[in-house]
Amino acid sequence: MSERSRVVSVGITGASGAVYAVRTVSALLARGCRVELVASEFGRRLLRDELGPDAAIERLGDYVAARYGESVRHGALAIHSNRDAGAVIASGSYACDCMVIVPCSMKTLAGVAHGASRNLIERAADVMLKERRRLVVVPRETPMSLPQLKNLVLCAEAGAIVLPAMPAFYQRPASLDDLADFMAGKILSALGFEHELYPAWTG
Repeated sequence: MSERSRVVSVGITGASGAVYAVRTVSALLARGCRVELVASEFGRRLLRDELGPDAAIERLGDYVAARYGESVRHGALAIHSNRDAGAVIASGSYACDCMVIVPCSMKTLAGVAHGASRNLIERAADVMLKERRRLVVVPRETPMSLPQLKNLVLCAEAGAIVLPAMPAFYQRPASLDDLADFMAGKILSALGFEHELYPAWTG
């Protein structure tokens, strides 16, 4: 399957790190993916609080185009309500190849770890696990309690890739955008994409 035909679900929840989510969406769109986007109530608030009103989820395509120069093809970005249990990504029969939750709140992490499926993000994640497709969760919390650590283990045991929002500094970042590029690159790698968002470690 070519990268240009891939469908990727992106969940945005209420942990700090909206720029990681938006940069990931931009990078996926740049690779010709169709992005199925869903944000929790606090995820929607996160986009506005951290990036401003222009980054409201309803206008995210325009925001990505303005910030990253990435034009959004017609039909490449679909936005779903987190309350829509009947959305296409809630079904394993829909050809969604992989999913990332970025950033992933501890509440959502707990829901994924225990298969709660209380909303569309949790249900879509559960579909990825039951269908043995790639699921990447990007927690952004510190310090972590013992229940949170146990939930990370449960997610990993179920087959998810746990990718904490821990940008590195060996690439000598000069801006916040450089740090966002690094995290988006890590996420794309975990989803199975090649990228040039940061220089590879050469030893």
